[in-house]
Amino acid sequence: MNAPENVANLVEEYRALFEGVHRDASDSLESALTREAQWTPEAAVYLVQLARAYGSFMLRNALAISLALDIEDGRLGF
Repeated sequence: MNAPENVANLVEEYRALFEGVHRDASDSLESALTREAQWTPEAAVYLVQLARAYGSFMLRNALAISLALDIEDGRLGF
């Protein structure tokens, strides 16, 4: 995922995935990620925690930095 346009596509995919899911219940989001997006349960938990803890402002900048530095898979191994 080295092209910024891939991010817009992902946003739309996740919007569709979470449509009708109870967004205040982390386990509902995690279940959708595990079931429909083939994330492991551990990664799904981590993704939801990251989104809730840092929000789009911080994560957008982290994404830009990772793209600029060509970091596709981080040290955590997801």
